[in-house]
Amino acid sequence: MKQHTVIDSPYGPLTLVAEDGVLCGLYMTDQRHRPPEESFGTPDETPFAEAEEQLEAYFAGELKEFTLELRLNGTPFQRRVWDRLRTIPYGERCTYGELAAALGNPAASRAVGLANGKNPIGIIVPCHRVVGADGSLTGYGGGLERKQRLLDFETGTALFAV
Repeated sequence: MKQHTVIDSPYGPLTLVAEDGVLCGLYMTDQRHRPPEESFGTPDETPFAEAEEQLEAYFAGELKEFTLELRLNGTPFQRRVWDRLRTIPYGERCTYGELAAALGNPAASRAVGLANGKNPIGIIVPCHRVVGADGSLTGYGGGLERKQRLLDFETGTALFAV
């Protein structure tokens, strides 16, 4: 059974989706690869108290690592990539090539990029911390402006108050 709720954030509304009470989605407005609304299940805030609390602490600059139980629905390769994303420390960046090498296949940077782009739990699974080989910002499902704002926020260079 799926449920969802929408919360406010400094990056616009975030849709949280749970399956059997476990967070399986966090989607931004206008996000690439965002599933259709009808797949989010019934509106219900009940399963999201801990996720909302941790997101609020993150946006306040008080939380550096999420400890939520997650259900990452994807292929085995995608799940490996998403699990590895969770090891990139707050405020740091990693390239697609470094991520591919860490997964044991340095030639898989393109496949890593595709899996990264389909991350179903943005922000909490920090795909925004992955950059191009030259350090440039490359694709981000939530848009490059949001990616830059998240990176700036985490490194303390944000130009906006949370």
